[in-house]
Amino acid sequence: MAKIRALDHFQDALDKEMSWRLELKAFSIASRSNSTDRRHFIRAGVALLYAHWEGFVKNSSESYLGFVSSRGLKYSELKSCFSVFGLKSKLQTLSDSRQSFANIDAFEFILSELDKTAKFQMGSAINTESNLTSKVFDNIARSLDIDLASYTSRFNLIDESLVRRRNMIAHGEFVDIGGREFGELQDAVLQMMREYKADLENAASTESYKR
Repeated sequence: MAKIRALDHFQDALDKEMSWRLELKAFSIASRSNSTDRRHFIRAGVALLYAHWEGFVKNSSESYLGFVSSRGLKYSELKSCFSVFGLKSKLQTLSDSRQSFANIDAFEFILSELDKTAKFQMGSAINTESNLTSKVFDNIARSLDIDLASYTSRFNLIDESLVRRRNMIAHGEFVDIGGREFGELQDAVLQMMREYKADLENAASTESYKR
């Protein structure tokens, strides 16, 4: 992923990340046709809709984290949830180790790093677990300090209408869903993606990542 150093570049990256995913609308149209292949389009559409949901959340979240990293701020200047991305390995030592010397060494390291420029471990920073349920989405959003208030009412839709159906299709099970219901599901998921995009853009423009 190319480094994103300016706010307008970050916004452009999110625009591109969102725009190409509107290919989903072709499946919505096909799902409402009278074609004998309609149910095939619906099944494929559900699987593709989930793939876009997971892909967009992961890629846009990584872009935002990359943008925050490019600010060149110290750990002490960032909110704790962002500092964790750079100090996670030492925090893990404090959590897991029963050895005093290891814990002391880890804590001293953390204290010494607070006034240094933050460096995030980007490789595994955003983990969708290949199963972006509401619980996983909740964890990712919280790790970026994104308010979840507007999403919680749709957690059941994520888990039951989207993720469960996608898993059933992936395992070759029958899924009974009509064209209208698929269209409504698609609209709801695309709306959540748009809202998440707006939340990330707002967080970047207001510098809400700062302590």
